[in-house]
Amino acid sequence: MNPLLRAEQAVLGAVLLDPDQLGRLGWLAPEHFSRPVHRALFAAMRTLHTNAHPAVSTKAKAVVPLSWVTDTVAEASRHVRSLTAPYAHTLIAACPRSGHAPLYGRMVLEGAIHRTVTEHAVRLHQAARADALRGDVEGALQQADVLAGVLGDLARRWGTEPRPLAPAAPPATGAAEPPLAGTDDAVEDERFLLAVLTERFGAMDEVAGWLRPDDFADPAHAHLYQCLGALHHRGEPIDRMTLLWEAQRRGLLADGTLTVGQLAGICDGVGAGSAEWLGERIMRSSLTRTAAASARTIRALAENEALAPGRLISHALHALAPLDEARRRWQTSTGVDAKTPSGHAASHQGVSPPAERIDAARSRSRTHHFPSARMARASAADARPPASERAPRRNST
Repeated sequence: MNPLLRAEQAVLGAVLLDPDQLGRLGWLAPEHFSRPVHRALFAAMRTLHTNAHPAVSTKAKAVVPLSWVTDTVAEASRHVRSLTAPYAHTLIAACPRSGHAPLYGRMVLEGAIHRTVTEHAVRLHQAARADALRGDVEGALQQADVLAGVLGDLARRWGTEPRPLAPAAPPATGAAEPPLAGTDDAVEDERFLLAVLTERFGAMDEVAGWLRPDDFADPAHAHLYQCLGALHHRGEPIDRMTLLWEAQRRGLLADGTLTVGQLAGICDGVGAGSAEWLGERIMRSSLTRTAAASARTIRALAENEALAPGRLISHALHALAPLDEARRRWQTSTGVDAKTPSGHAASHQGVSPPAERIDAARSRSRTHHFPSARMARASAADARPPASERAPRRNST
């Protein structure tokens, strides 16, 4: 039998044996159980406990009354089918010691964390592929916000701080998936953009601030853009000859990454076009690919049952970092406010997040400017009252 299933049976059996154990499981919720019948039973126990069932309202009791078991089964049967009284006795038999209920509950929560992270990673991947098909990014960005909110909530339930932490080794994501829809169009946009950047004076200024080599789907195009970026950074002229020479200096011709014919074909394809507009299209495609890659990494992490929940949450947050960085550059390219939307997870569930979570989200997404020491001294000087309002100095003599 699955150890997680045995842990769920053990914690339910512990509460059936000792209803007071519910007071030690306030952090455990019905949705943390994997089986619908277990969710219904735990929800029924909490309902009866809230309604002051005689089994929990009696202060001094030597034996738990049988009505606690029968009423729990009856209450749970209102929400789930195929639940019988003998199964309650199976749960009781599955519990080694009722006093260990919190430990069994932590096992259930650990399984729920892995399962929940996997589900949201799948949703993020699906949203990224759907956005790639539509030529959009909003669905993936919203689902990423939901996933980040879920990770923060799971971290608090587990009792850890939600901090990004890189894994010791990248997780194995399995076989390579087929490219996202629109990848071929993105490659054509990359060729066109490289031609515009090479042949048009000053075009590099339009995209150098936010477009990166990693945003290109074709590795050869990424290397060429890196060459253009190096020429632009050094303030050297950009044309097909200087680009060819930079590519040779970087060994791209020697190792077969590029050929002179490929470079000539790219430069000859220039036409009417805006570097900024083409860059935005490439950035949009890069954003959906980054979201899909982050989702695959997070799913691989969550499917590793040997990974502790705290590390899973930290590694998953680290896997979302490239998407956050791509989001900021996308918002810079489109002129959108760089503040990350907050509260997506709660809004999708129809529940408003607590005020402290809203403040925390705003503080994380707000850009902080730290004044220099000179500005700090100037501010302190401006804050001093005028000389006429200061208290006279006492003569020390």
